[in-house]
Amino acid sequence: MENFSLSAYVKQMRKQYDLIQVDLSEKVGVGLRFVRELEQGKQTLRMDKVNQV
Repeated sequence: MENFSLSAYVKQMRKQYDLIQVDLSEKVGVGLRFVRELEQGKQTLRMDKVNQV
C-alpha cells in the first residue's frame, strides 16, 4: 500500500469523487480556505474541522 500524507489523501479522494474544492467545502461544512490549506499540507489545522472532512 502506498504511503500518503493526509493532504494527498484528501486531494485524491476529492478528485476520485469528481469534486472541486468548493464542492467539498460545501458538502462537509468547512470554508474553502480550510480545504485549500488542508490539501497544501498546512501544519496547524483544527482537528475538529479535519475530522469533518
